Order: sequence, then structure tokens, then C-alpha cells
Amino acid sequence: MHTLQRPRPSWPARLTVVLAALVSLTGLVGVTPATASVYSTCTISRCADARTASSIWAGKGYPTSAGWYSWPDGRYNYTGGRFYNREGQLPSGATYYEYDVYSRAKGAARDAYRIVVNRSSGAVWFSPNHYTDFYRL
Repeated sequence: MHTLQRPRPSWPARLTVVLAALVSLTGLVGVTPATASVYSTCTISRCADARTASSIWAGKGYPTSAGWYSWPDGRYNYTGGRFYNREGQLPSGATYYEYDVYSRAKGAARDAYRIVVNRSSGAVWFSPNHYTDFYRL
């Protein structure tokens, strides 16, 4: 019995499908959209949580090495290290570092809540949506 075999797609076609799937799964994490906004104050919900986290990180000297740090609630919090401000949303010419707001079990997945600190000036920004918007604390 003879069976028909479908021709296999070329490797560029397969690569295109794989890349499209990866982009849809990752949502291009880390890319700030052109519509990002920067606000001079923070009055939205969770600003108090961001201020508390900033105070705790300040007590740790705002570490510059990426990694897990013990937190007062017995869990851990993560800093990703340097934040490069590639999209230029925050004032230029500064060196920034990024820190998670909420603690969790060591190794658990990170959420979207970050604070970004300019260690030279002491300016602290809160991003509740992974660098889409920034609110000055």
C-alpha cells in the first residue's frame, strides 16, 4: 500500500514558526513599549509596598550583584542587578539598578513589580508593570 507523504517545510519556514511561538510565549519580556510613561509621583495602588521594599533594599545597601537576598518575612527577594534604561524612559546619564518589590520562596518566578534606583542621586522609581510605566517614589 502506498501512502502519501507531505513535503516537509524548509528549515527557514520551521525556524519562522518556532520563533513566532517563542515570541508569543515570552511576550517580548524586557522590551519597554514606546508608549511607556514616566510620572513624577506615585499615588497608585502598591506604591506603599514599593516604598517599603525600597527601604528594606536601602538597609541592605542597594546591592548591585544580581541574586537572592533574605527578607524580613523569612522569605527571599531578588535583584536583577544593573538596569540599562535602554529605551531611555528614565533620565539619561545615570547608572540604575533594579529590585523586586515582593518577597517569595527562593527560586520562585518573578512578578512584574520592580523598583529602579539611581544610586548616585538616590532617585527611586516604581514600575508596577515590568518597565511599561515608572512612578517616582
